[in-house]
Amino acid sequence: MCTFSLHVAIQEQVDKYRKYCLWRGAEDTNRIDAKAAWHMVTKSKEEGGLGVLDLKAQNEALMLKNLHKFFNKGDIPWVQLIWEKHYRHGKLLDHTKRGPF
Repeated sequence: MCTFSLHVAIQEQVDKYRKYCLWRGAEDTNRIDAKAAWHMVTKSKEEGGLGVLDLKAQNEALMLKNLHKFFNKGDIPWVQLIWEKHYRHGKLLDHTKRGPF
């Protein structure tokens, strides 16, 4: 989850199972109406929610954390490998186009 962006369909399916677990319990036949909207459930406990993680926000935060490690050349083997293999001169490539096009 921290390296790749989760597809929206996967996020929705996981959230569906988490909702079933939270509102219906172990039995799938229990029909209990939700006690709160899902966006309220994913709020932190300090904000009045239940503190259930929002998968989209968590996934984006973890990917940004890896991006931060990469751009700041963190002392991590995978970061060093990528910088040594693809960016030998110590800076990122300039992909901007030059010219009239």
